[in-house]
Order: sequence, then structure tokens, then C-alpha cells
Amino acid sequence: MASVLRSARRFGPRLLRAASGPAMQRPEGGGGWLGALRFDNLALRSLPVDASEESGPRAVPGACFARVRPSPLQNPRLVAMSLPALALLGLEAPAADLAAAEAEAALFFSGNRVPAGAEPAAHCYCGHQFGSFAGQLGDGAAMYLGEVLGPRGERWEIQLKGAGITPFSRQADGRKVLRSSIREFLCSEAMFHLGIPTTRAGTCVTSDSRVLRDIFYDGNPKNERCTVVLRIASTFIRFGSFEIFKPPDEYTGRKGPSVNRNDIRVQMLDYVISTFYPEIQEAHSDNTVQRNAAFFKEITRRTARLVAEWQCVGFCHGVLNTDNMSIVGLTIDYGPFGFMDRYDPEHVCNGSDNTGRYAYNKQPEICKWNLGKLAEALVPELPLEISQLILEEEYDAEFEKHYLQKMRKKLGLIQLELEEDSKLVSELLETMHITAGDFTNFYLLSSFSVDIDPSKFEDFLEELTSQCASVEELKVVFKPQMDPRQLSMMLMLAQSNPQLLALIGTKANINKELERIEQFSKLQQLTADDLLSRNKRHWKEWLEKYRVRLQKEIESVGNADAWNTERVKVMNSNNPKYILRNYIAQNAIEAAENGDFSEVRNVLKLLEHPFQEAEGFQEVKEDAEEEGATATAAACSQETRSKQSYCSKPPLWASELCVT
Repeated sequence: MASVLRSARRFGPRLLRAASGPAMQRPEGGGGWLGALRFDNLALRSLPVDASEESGPRAVPGACFARVRPSPLQNPRLVAMSLPALALLGLEAPAADLAAAEAEAALFFSGNRVPAGAEPAAHCYCGHQFGSFAGQLGDGAAMYLGEVLGPRGERWEIQLKGAGITPFSRQADGRKVLRSSIREFLCSEAMFHLGIPTTRAGTCVTSDSRVLRDIFYDGNPKNERCTVVLRIASTFIRFGSFEIFKPPDEYTGRKGPSVNRNDIRVQMLDYVISTFYPEIQEAHSDNTVQRNAAFFKEITRRTARLVAEWQCVGFCHGVLNTDNMSIVGLTIDYGPFGFMDRYDPEHVCNGSDNTGRYAYNKQPEICKWNLGKLAEALVPELPLEISQLILEEEYDAEFEKHYLQKMRKKLGLIQLELEEDSKLVSELLETMHITAGDFTNFYLLSSFSVDIDPSKFEDFLEELTSQCASVEELKVVFKPQMDPRQLSMMLMLAQSNPQLLALIGTKANINKELERIEQFSKLQQLTADDLLSRNKRHWKEWLEKYRVRLQKEIESVGNADAWNTERVKVMNSNNPKYILRNYIAQNAIEAAENGDFSEVRNVLKLLEHPFQEAEGFQEVKEDAEEEGATATAAACSQETRSKQSYCSKPPLWASELCVT
């Protein structure tokens, strides 16, 4: 569960195969607006379902699903719904009684009632979490409702996330709260409208039911509202779904619940490939090894392209475990994610990721590592020597190709593809890093031209450098986080007892803290004018290289004006003005926790058009006169904020947010 903190700190029965026909679970209705839902639950007909109806946490051997029942909530009510996402299910915008449709959505998409034709179940999977095999995991809070046929016959699996206990809940309660649910709801839709493959979110429903959550992990839990998100995807099967067959791990000793059940692995491969990769099934119907190899090659390429898309918008997933990797190449399971504000290649969005395993710059290699674990999970149906060769030949090349193609579009390099482009991109990122530039405000570069007037160039440079971090922001970023006595002890242990150090920290933690101390010390002597002058110098150097590259574009075309018009068009459609920054989500969360859902709905509308200027849409930002980087709770109060566009650089208090 993602917790947003305004602070810098921070777990055999016989099998039952469901027959086609009426759902086994008694339907409870859905004759109104939701009567349009047409269920056809292919997954439950194709894969083994555990026969036990025991609802509590338990091992689920020899099955891919276990039947469950949503737990009702008190007074469910709709926070927001995405009509574009619901349209996938054949649900058109309510023509007349919007209030009745919202009430119906709240009733059925909270889990209080089950739509006719739905068959609630929880999916069994395992996973490598932070590099270690964790054994059985599964849908601990999510529930498969079924598969809905869309208007054009396409199939969409729908889930309720936060609907109560399942056999995979372990020690948890199967619930999600308002803040984490709003974040998942908004980001699912934001990613789709950015053009990035993702699961979707149809509704967000909250309630008067409450659960205890220790937000700050300080022993002071508070009651929070139980909230449910309706998730939509072609499938929620993930890499970890194939790890249920894993024998005891040599490091953790844990094993999957379905060891030695290769028959189920074969079933899963047949189902996944025939359903989601039908062209591969058709091309290799007479050779399963070739078929499986083609499937692995395709998911390798999809994953490489997906992470390239993430890198190009500054998206950090936060928990790239194998159980959070989609088997069809979607962004899945939004927890402690974050969009980067100030460009930092080592940015870690998850406050619980103490080693930086899932840092921004490590995402490509981690996704490749996860594909390696998927390859291991497909043995013997796909020999490892085949899958490993595919991985080495395909992944890096596909990632680099897609990444550079996307970055060229972001820079408006639409005519030529030159080898030097990769260096230009690297130098841009280095400039952004040195100047602490805002990663999203790429779109400003569309107003730069080869023959820009000197006076306008100065104005452009002023606007560009205004998107770099101020001295005050940098002081927040580099403020030392360790007590000096703790740092001293860790430095001593690094020399005298590395084994003991490994229990409480790492050398990387020490080096990071030493870097903070050094940078923070330098900032004490740095004035705003000095910083501005330095930033302008760095940007001038890169812009000159950019100008030279644009000149080569112009020299290769016949009509420079037509080229520039197309360049600006391409840049504006590849550089979003709006992303779901943490502080934007936090504004919506705080309003919703006070009973006002309008900000969630407003932000949703904004994120549906991320490349367009939204005139009149404003956010709340703390007063520019606030006193420095020490502002915490006071800086977050509504009274100290003024109005500013959500497409501008984030307010100072945003750098204090921590997601875990």
C-alpha cells in the first residue's frame, strides 16, 4: 500500500474446473446501468480453480484461482469514475440520472453486491521481492470479478482492489484506504492518456468502514476509510503467476505452492498464448517450443518498450518485483510510484527502498532481471538456453531503439536519425542533473529555434532556468538525514565489521549521506544569483549543441517553415504538460479525506488531456514568501497556499513528500 507522508522520514484440496454456463456464485443483480455488462469468464474455464471455499489465508496448491466473496462496506459512495475506461466495458455515459448511476456503481464496485454473471476469485502467484523469492503471494486485496465483453467483442478482466480478505491476504486485512486508492485510480488513467501501456481504473469508491494504518510507521496508527478501485485490463496475469511451480529457493528456502505441477504450467502457457498472443499461437501451432520462444521474445520486446516509455516521462514504479510485471507488457500495480520532478538519475520514489534497488536509472536492468526469472519459470516448456539467448539478443537493443526514438520526438528531431543523437540526449540529461532541472518541462524546448532573436533567447533562457531547483529546494534535497553519531558508527563498522553493517545499512547508504553533507555544506555559501548564473551557463552550452543539431535538420528539408511547424507539433504531442506529480495527488487526497471529491475529479479531467494547456485549471501552492526549507506541517496548510498552474515546477513543500 502506498502511503504519502508529509515528512522526509520515513504470506491439497481437490480441483474444480468451472464449467461454461451460469456463474457458480449466485448473482445479486445489476439490472440498471450496469445491466449492460456481459460476462464471459474464460480464465476460470481455462485454468484450475481451487475447490475449497475457505476464505482465510492459506496455501493454495495446484490452482491458479481460489473462489472468494467481497466483504461489504458501510455506506459506499463514489469518489470518481473514468467514463473512457468504463466505455471499454460497454458502459456509456449515463444519459439521464447520473446520481442513480453513481449510486449503482458505488453499490456494485464496492463489492457490496455482485453483478450478474460475475464469479469473484483471487489469483495465485509468487514473486521475487527486492531480489529474494518470497513464495506464495497472490491477490491479497484484489478480487477478479470476471471478464466482460466490450462493444467490439474484446475481453476485459475486471477486478476490485480492496474488497476484503482472500486466501492470499496473509496477515493483512484485504483492504485499501482512500489515499492509496486515489493514487492508483488517477495514475492508471494518467498513464493511459500519456500513451503508455497500462491497466485501467473505472471507479474509485470509498466508505464509512475504517481500518487502522500506521502511516508514519511510528507506532501511532489512525483509522482510515476503506476504499475500492475497479481495475480493468486484458489480464492481470503476471510473471509471478508462472513462479508457483518453483522448487525450494536456494537462498530463502521458500517454494511455490504448485511444485512439480508442470501440467498446470502447460495449461497456463496454452491459455496465455492462445488468448493474448493469438498470432503466435497460429504461426507455431505445430511446435510448442518454437511457440513458447516466440512468446518469450514478444514479452521481452514489450517489456523493453514499456520501460523505455517510463524513462521518457520520468515514471518510477517503485516496486518492480516479478509479481508486479504484466505478462502482456502493461504497467501494473500502482503502489509507491512517483513521477520525477527534479531530474536525478538515482531518484528513488519508494521511501521503503533503502538500497535503491528500484531507482529510476535501474529500472531497465531490473526489468531485464525479472525477465530472466520468468525464463527460469518457463522451464522445461522453454529450455533456458533458448530464452537466455533471446533475452540477450532482444532486450537491450529494443530498449535502446525505442528510448532513442521517443527522445528524438521529445526534442523535435523528426527528419534525421544520427548516431550523435544519443550523445545529445545524454548531454541534455547531464545538464538537467547539474542544474536540477524539472524533467517534465521538456515542452519549453519547442519554443527554441535556430535563429532565435538574442533578446528572446535571454527570455527563453530565463524561463528555462526558472524550472531548475532553487537554493531553498536544493537545501531540502541535500539536507543530511542521519544523526551524526549514527553516521560515525556506520563509518566505523564499514571498516571494522562489514557483516554487522550489512544488518543496519550499506556502504551505498553511507556514501549517499556523505554526498548530502558535502552538497549541503556548499549550498550554505551559494547565493541565488550565483546559482542562476551557473545554470544559465550550463544551458547555453547545451542549447548551442541543440542548435547545431537542429540546423542539420533544416539543411535536409526543402521547406524550413513546414518542418518547424511539424517539429513543434511532434514535440507538443510527446512532451506532456501534466503528469500526476505526488503533490497534485496529495492535494486531491487531502480534499477527499475532508469529504470533497471535486479535486479528484478535476485532476482526472486534467490528466485525460496531458498534452494540452488547461486554461483556468489551478492548483494550490504554498506562498512564495514562506521561510525556507524547514517548513513542514504549516507549509501544508491550505491558508499558506496561493494559485499556480499544475504544469509549473512543483512547490517547495512537494519535495518533503515521501511515498512508502
